[in-house]
This record gives sequence, structure tokens and C-alpha cells, in this order.
Amino acid sequence: MVHESSPSGSCGVFVGLATLDIIQRVQELPGRNAKVTALRQDVSGGGPALNAAVIFSRLGGRATLLTRLGQGSIAALIREDLEINGVDVVDLAGDLYKPSVSTITVDDASGDRQIVSTDARHDPSGPQGVTSADGRRIRAALEGLGRADIIHLDGHHPDLSLVAARWGSDLAIPRVLDAGRWKPIMEDLIQLSTDVVCSANFTVPTWDRDLLPWILAQGAELAAITDGPHPVKWMTATEEGSIEVAQVRAADTLGAGDFFHGAYSFARTFHANHGRSSARSTSLRFAGNVASLKCSSVGTREWLHTVADQGLLDFLRTEQK
Repeated sequence: MVHESSPSGSCGVFVGLATLDIIQRVQELPGRNAKVTALRQDVSGGGPALNAAVIFSRLGGRATLLTRLGQGSIAALIREDLEINGVDVVDLAGDLYKPSVSTITVDDASGDRQIVSTDARHDPSGPQGVTSADGRRIRAALEGLGRADIIHLDGHHPDLSLVAARWGSDLAIPRVLDAGRWKPIMEDLIQLSTDVVCSANFTVPTWDRDLLPWILAQGAELAAITDGPHPVKWMTATEEGSIEVAQVRAADTLGAGDFFHGAYSFARTFHANHGRSSARSTSLRFAGNVASLKCSSVGTREWLHTVADQGLLDFLRTEQK
């Protein structure tokens, strides 16, 4: 499926978590047994894959989110947010599935946050929990999407992620893995991904040395580590380097990593769909620009209306010449 009006022509499939985020902004984070009055409250969809799909769509791509939502009022609010942001949904939830709610407290002074969530509830325990019938159903849902230029994975809903990664590998579709924190499924997904972008908090339980060479040794073409306002370190089989991140006053860091990953996936497809190759470092730099823009604004949705006015795509067009 392709949006005829998509200016970039990019089609992305995002596989992973969808939550309802309830965000409270406070003058300072409360201590134990304390109560504070919020300066503002925001309610929106959330989750790494969902937010990545949102920015992919807002940048002009066609984004489809493969997840579990289910029915009920919480799922309805998430669906409404996705519809507003132009993201299609393939819902593979069972009859009893209930989406998670993330409660988030943001420090107004620093932009730092605290998050409490149940993540992907009622999931199979991992790849060993995927029956043949489940695998066929997930694969059929993916095949029903038609064209896909990139597959973006966050490691939540392990069964969906694993089947999607294998499907993408079979079809030679680039697979981008958002490795925010270690999950048992990550070992399999790293081996099945072309691009692995980690947070600075990501660790491998069985490895305590340099992470980037280890990721490449598993078969990835690119390994990168983001570290907030600090440079992004990256490595391929033939090159390595670091990319400075635009420095801004951080009003709110919530979701910045999700949007970084979604913007990276968008940039990866943008050049390919315009008939030109581009260094992955360009895609990482573009993603850093998007994440910095997000950090300068409060909340995860208010800033999106400015995306089209920032000349972000001009950067990609200039870099591809």
C-alpha cells in the first residue's frame, strides 16, 4: 500500500509497541510519598515503534504500524492519535488484549523524565512462543501490505518482530533495529538486522567490550550508538566516525530517541527512492537534526506541526547531490 500523495515515495513498516502515554510536566520530580501539581498534561500515543512511525509519516513517508492494540477506550485513543498523524495500523491483538498505559513525569527545569509502563503485555514469551500458525498469520499480514522500503523494529512483541525481520531478510528489505535496552529477543534481531542503532544504555549481557564491532560481527551493515546531546558513534565494515548533535536547550527529551530512529529510517529510504546512494552517516546526521528539534519543544506531538517548516528535507536533497 502506498499513499499516492507521499512526496518521498517511501514506505515503512514499523513493528513493535503502541501505548497510551499520559505525560505530566512538573516543576520538580516528586520524592517518595510526595504529591505535586502538574504544570501541564498531555495524552497521546506512545511507544518506540509508534513514535518512529509518526515522524516517518510527518516527514512525508507512508508508515504502517504492525502492533497489538485490541479494543476498548485506551485502544481507541491510540488509534485516534495514529489517524491524526497519518499512520496506518495492522492490529494483531487477540480478543482479550489490552494496550499498555505509560505514565510519564517530566522535570520542567531539565527536561528529564521518569517512565512507568508494563510494555507489551500478554505477549508470547519470545521466539519460542511463536507457533507455526501464528507465524503464518503474521507473515500473511506483512505480505498484505504490498511494497515496503524499510522495516523498523523495536524488539517489543517478540513474535511480531522476529517474523517481520525474517520476512524482510528473505526479501532483502533493509531492517533497522532500535536497540534501546537489552531484551532476550535482541540477540536474534541483531543478527537479522541491516542497521542497528543503540542507545548509550544498551548492553549485551555476554559482552563487555566495544559494542560496535560486536554488532557488525553478528552481520549488521551499520552499528551506531546515540548518547543524548553527545556525538553519535557509528561503524561499518569499511568506515567509522562520530557525528556531532545540534545543541539546543532541552525543554523535553521524551520520545527523542524514538523520533531519531524513525527519522533515520526515513532518510535511509529517501535517497534510495530518489535514485541516489548516500552514506549512512548522512542519515544519522539527519536523524540527529530531527531529534534536536524535538528536544527543543515540550511534549511529543506539539512540535510536529513545525517539521514541514524546518527545511529538513532540503538537507537530504542537498546531501544527495
